[in-house]
Amino acid sequence: MSKGDLHKASGLSSSTMTKLRKSEDVSMEALRKICVALNCNIADIVEFVPDSESLIIGQQLLYDRIGKLDWRKQMDQTHSYNGSLTAEQFLFYEIRIASKFYIEGKTIEEAIEIIKKDNLFQYPTERQVSRLARACYKRLDALDNEQLVREIAFAPNEIAKQINLYAMMRYNRLVWEFMIQVIGEKYRNQDFSFTKKDLSAFFTRLQAQDDSVSAWSEATIKKIKSVLVRVLIETEYLDGLKDTTLNPVFLCEELEQGIKANNDYDALPAFNYLR
Repeated sequence: MSKGDLHKASGLSSSTMTKLRKSEDVSMEALRKICVALNCNIADIVEFVPDSESLIIGQQLLYDRIGKLDWRKQMDQTHSYNGSLTAEQFLFYEIRIASKFYIEGKTIEEAIEIIKKDNLFQYPTERQVSRLARACYKRLDALDNEQLVREIAFAPNEIAKQINLYAMMRYNRLVWEFMIQVIGEKYRNQDFSFTKKDLSAFFTRLQAQDDSVSAWSEATIKKIKSVLVRVLIETEYLDGLKDTTLNPVFLCEELEQGIKANNDYDALPAFNYLR
């Protein structure tokens, strides 16, 4: 389980997660939620520091505990498929902005306030700002890698876009499975064709396996298919909406190191890395 997955499983606020990253005090209720999410005792994640006469999160203890769990297995068990992709989409411009606030240690509420005040997302209204800023923060949490967050903020577009796709994969189960089961398998088999039939087969399989997906309307599935195709275009897997041939993409070194650091070796074929 990554820190991002702990965030989702425990229901902790972004501000509490920020305190954890900074080794600051958190409430007993936050500790209870962490113990429930990790199925452990409080002694497994806290230590007593006499100098401060207070209980604080033992960050290394906590992260060691998290590291013992398979985050993908945890995601399968606790996170069902959802249709949020219809609204969230690629959000590259937005996540570049959000990542800089994230690096500065600003809470999501602080970031939203600044984004609204300065109209940084350049939306015609503020209606979607809060939701999409939160989606960006959740993706950054899911990355569980400070260097990759920095790369999203400051690296050239082509590198940052690849990392944003990886963040989407770790945050959204549907994107993970699409990139692994469809795109990754295409590269494994050196089959560079990609058509509507591939998308339809993927969703037919999901509908047969999961009741929540089978309940989605045709309009929702059509919109998600469209988003997935546009994500492939943004990251140069496809040249355009009507293209039916996958490009031989090259995994950037920064993301390769991040994927390996996260032990996400299953993700490598989705970026045409087959060694």
